[in-house]
Amino acid sequence: MRVVIAGAGSVGRSIARELLGHDHDVVLIDKNPAAMRVAQVPEADWLLADACELPTLETAEVAEADVVVGATGDDKANLVFSLLCKTEFGVPRTVARVNNPKNEWMFDQSWGVDVAVSTPRIMTAMVEEAVAVGDLVRIFTFHQSGADILELTLPPESPLVGTRVGAIEWPADTVLACIVRGPLPLAPSIDDTLEAGDELLLVTGREADEAALQRLLVEGPEQGPVA
Repeated sequence: MRVVIAGAGSVGRSIARELLGHDHDVVLIDKNPAAMRVAQVPEADWLLADACELPTLETAEVAEADVVVGATGDDKANLVFSLLCKTEFGVPRTVARVNNPKNEWMFDQSWGVDVAVSTPRIMTAMVEEAVAVGDLVRIFTFHQSGADILELTLPPESPLVGTRVGAIEWPADTVLACIVRGPLPLAPSIDDTLEAGDELLLVTGREADEAALQRLLVEGPEQGPVA
């Protein structure tokens, strides 16, 4: 896979090293000469230029890239880079770093962004996930589809403890994707039984009712009227 990364700061270099370690081809673009001196990623191809200019992207052969990553510390630069790569060069997949959470609403398809990565949002989710039992925590949102990945640690008092997965009527547009039990991730089958302390990873669509999902997991299914 060929990946072009705009921004050779600590984030861009870390991404490049990880990708190179998995045998991908990487091009790093940065307009700051100091970035070249501290690069420490000699296996990557380097381009000292402005990633928001078309001649730079042509030189970097962005049209041949499978993925581009806007990893600068400037949200405007990441947006312009993504938009140019998507609209002018037809790059299949664009990933952009969000530095300021207030700008997150702009990082969508209208600016050519397929996946927006907000470090503050992810860190907040990880903190909530570490301390919350019985509360739904949004781990990630797919900006293209609007789908969410949610996590909930099943509390011991949940009525769903001991219930077979196949016997649970999940809300519309909701899929149980994984059960994490201790150190083990499990692909749920209809015959698996939920246990207290299970970490449930769920994928929900844009129209999913998260409040109904929260009630189901913590309070159990709603009881119909008594005849």
